Amino acid sequence: MLRVGSRAACVACRNLVANNMGVRFRIPLQKLHPLSRAIHHRYSGNGNPQRPPHRTAARYFTSMSRLPMRPPKPHPGSGGHGYQQQRNFWVARLVARLLKLRYILLGSAVGGGYTAKKTYDEWKEMLPDFSEYNWVIPDFVWELSEQIDLDKLAKALPEMEEIAKLLPDFDKIGENFTFLKSLLTSGVSLGSEVKGASGLHLLLETSGDPPLNATDSSAAVAHEAGDKQYKKSSDKEKIDQLQEELLRTQLRYQRMLERLEKENKELRKVVLQKDDKGIHQRKVKKSLIDMYSEVLDVLSDYDANYNTQDHLPRVVVVGDQSAGKTSVLEMIAQARIFPRGSGEMMTRSPVKVTLSEGPHHVAMFKDSGREFDLTKEEDLAALRHEIELRMRKSVKEGQTVSSETISLSVKGPGIQRMVLVDLPGVISTVTAGMATDTKETIFSISKAYMQNPNAIILCIQDGSVDAERSIVTDLVSQMDPQGKRTIFVLTKVDLAEKNLASPSRIQQIVEGKLFPMKALGYFAVVTGKGSSAESIDSIKDYEEDFFQNSRLLRDGMLKAHQVTTKNLSLAVADCFWKMVRESVEQQADVFKASRFNLETEWKNNYPRLRELDRNELFEKAKNEILDEVISLSQVTPQHWESILQKKLWERVSTHVIENIYLPAAQTMDSGTFNTTVDIKLKQWTDKQLPHKALEIAWETLQEEFARFMAEYKGKDQDDIFDKLKEAVKDDSIKRHKWNERALDSLRVIQHNALEDRSITDKPQWDAAIQFMEETLQSRLKDTESVIKDMVGPDWKERWLSWKNRTPDQHIRNETKNELDRLLKLHDEHTAYLANDEVTTVRKNLEARSVEVDPMLIKDTWHQLYRRHFLQKALSHCNLCKRGFYYYQRHFVDSELECNDVVLFWRIQRMLVITANTLRQQLTNTEVRRLEKNVKEVLDDFGEDMEKKTQLITGRRVQLAEDLKKVREIQEKLEAFIEALHKEK
Repeated sequence: MLRVGSRAACVACRNLVANNMGVRFRIPLQKLHPLSRAIHHRYSGNGNPQRPPHRTAARYFTSMSRLPMRPPKPHPGSGGHGYQQQRNFWVARLVARLLKLRYILLGSAVGGGYTAKKTYDEWKEMLPDFSEYNWVIPDFVWELSEQIDLDKLAKALPEMEEIAKLLPDFDKIGENFTFLKSLLTSGVSLGSEVKGASGLHLLLETSGDPPLNATDSSAAVAHEAGDKQYKKSSDKEKIDQLQEELLRTQLRYQRMLERLEKENKELRKVVLQKDDKGIHQRKVKKSLIDMYSEVLDVLSDYDANYNTQDHLPRVVVVGDQSAGKTSVLEMIAQARIFPRGSGEMMTRSPVKVTLSEGPHHVAMFKDSGREFDLTKEEDLAALRHEIELRMRKSVKEGQTVSSETISLSVKGPGIQRMVLVDLPGVISTVTAGMATDTKETIFSISKAYMQNPNAIILCIQDGSVDAERSIVTDLVSQMDPQGKRTIFVLTKVDLAEKNLASPSRIQQIVEGKLFPMKALGYFAVVTGKGSSAESIDSIKDYEEDFFQNSRLLRDGMLKAHQVTTKNLSLAVADCFWKMVRESVEQQADVFKASRFNLETEWKNNYPRLRELDRNELFEKAKNEILDEVISLSQVTPQHWESILQKKLWERVSTHVIENIYLPAAQTMDSGTFNTTVDIKLKQWTDKQLPHKALEIAWETLQEEFARFMAEYKGKDQDDIFDKLKEAVKDDSIKRHKWNERALDSLRVIQHNALEDRSITDKPQWDAAIQFMEETLQSRLKDTESVIKDMVGPDWKERWLSWKNRTPDQHIRNETKNELDRLLKLHDEHTAYLANDEVTTVRKNLEARSVEVDPMLIKDTWHQLYRRHFLQKALSHCNLCKRGFYYYQRHFVDSELECNDVVLFWRIQRMLVITANTLRQQLTNTEVRRLEKNVKEVLDDFGEDMEKKTQLITGRRVQLAEDLKKVREIQEKLEAFIEALHKEK
């Protein structure tokens, strides 16, 4: 039995296959395995000849196939068993072939599959990775792919014949290039041919030919020179024709691309406007340029501390006034979006324009949700008007320009992605109507943007004026002396070509040889004919026609890549994104370090406080203030009425005593008393009393509001809100106006209350007497205090406190003593002294060597009589405590007349009714109106960032604000960097 895989088995198998195919392999015996050689000798005639070699090979092959076969036995040659052995051999042979076919098929399948897989993997690895370019096709296109009519789309594309017409004649171009090659070759050898003309005669002599005479030789040379001159002129004409043909071909290609862009724009609009068929646009992720613009917006509001400056790239557009900055920007944005004026300063503040590609041509302000459709003239006019209004609003009174940035985004098909900042034009002279510092302000604004080391400076120069009049070039050369981030743009080239006597100056400008400044690139553009009514498409056509026919390009003064705003926008966008990729990660690291510093300061100074910025603190204070206002509605009616009644009496008591009670009581007649009281009460009610009552109610409401705010302040309130709460309180009170309709109703109520004289029961009578006693005692106390101040200290105070009287007090005291004697003699004296009484008192005082003025005597008498009267009124009040019986029975002629008690009861009742009426108006109307005013004030303050900055101040607030801004900037920068890496 042979071992599977041995050399003998291989040879046996090989011989078997060869015998079956009729082929005999000749292998030297020396190269066979020893076992194979033994088999060969045994069965090839040297051994046993009875057993054929093919049978032996089959037997060993079947043993290799692991078939159970008996070991061979010697057969003496019996004929009976020969036929049976031969039949068994053919069966075994058939099985062996079938088994061989199985292995061949199985091995072929396995090996072929592995080889095919390996080949496919190698081919797949050779293909580029297109996953990074999925952003080219929007997500919604995949959703619409099955629903778009491809036949219509194919019909919308230009026919192949039309495209073929636009293609150049390549055969002709090949001939032209062949001609150029030959021309260059001939140009190189031209000098050698001229030099070789002198040696022509010598060359001929050395040859065996007969020499030419001098006449024939000169004629031949002249003829040859003429041919060369003719050939040279024709070559120059061919070169000019070739240049013109190349230029026309380039312009045809450009027009073809623009037409395809327009058709693509229309197709994208059709795709996006399939809402009626159930196709809705998916929520599109923010584009890369939008993310970058948001970072710049946040940075513009950030107060740079810790030397963290904004060095992120943006394209800064600078130029002299009326140099065409706005026109270049509009060509890049593909819309007339800026206000325009002839020779007038229109750009009064920086305008940040974020350009990005989108399906629709729209514009939008950062702080507004309105979209302006730039394909509609009315929306364009509205946008220009809005930009002008924002500029004028940003300019402070007395100024001409402002540093406040207006942020605008423009999207549209085919627009290059970048961020541009349009700055006010640089001026050389301040004209009438401008602020005196306008020139310096514009320079400072321009320098602030250009000093950013990563800012790309787009320097706009008017080509139609003398280069020596330029101001901006000197400014740009100061900020970027090496020109590593400056792009120079020459505008109004059409006018420059027409007006300049030497067009080579334009070539010197665009080659950087005329101005002292350096730049990365130089461009020449045409932005229309100067009419504000021109459309962007007409300006583009005019620009293309001009450069196609301009000798500047035809004569090689300008290169094709240096002209048109299309090439300019592509170059600026490439430079912008290159600068962004080089600097954005460094800026992210700077803000990361700044965030660490701010967080460390917060942890050290405010470890137990949350990081609340100004807006969050305002919301917290707003809730506290509203809670305090709501507390006013929880004040009890009794509290309101007691406060109102007390304050009202304090305000009107002087008028009641001095102008009503005393004048009526001093008449000493009951009838006159009642008449005087009624008249004066009526006048008081009609003119003064209702107004006084409303003033008191309004003051009471303010005091209660302030009291609740003060009480709330004591409950662990943050003192950072004090200025805000005080401002809210004051502004709310200023806005609050009492309902004027309540004035008339209050007047009627008070008049009715004072008209009522009927005291119904004894408690009311007693209450009136108590009210009268308290009032008279208070007035008597005040009067005695006045008299004491007039006469000075008495003898007790002089001895115990070592006080002395002044000379005036001494005279007052002597006058007082003399008048006291008069009152004792005349107890029922009237309120006024007669002239003879004044003279008598004066003479009596002069007898004691006291000189006194008559006016001093009358003034002293007034206070003494007032005290005397109040003392008598109090005595009468005590008597009237038992006079209710007489009052109830209307005993008019009784000795106990208590009309003054009735007066004080009427006043007291009016106070109670007025307090009740005011309380109802307060609780039902005014408290709610005050709460509404407080909410309005808080809402106004919430929208006014400047107001919040003034009212919520402190290092803690500023630190929280900086932390919030730095975190926001860092997060947006990291998101932008991640998206930028994905786009790579």
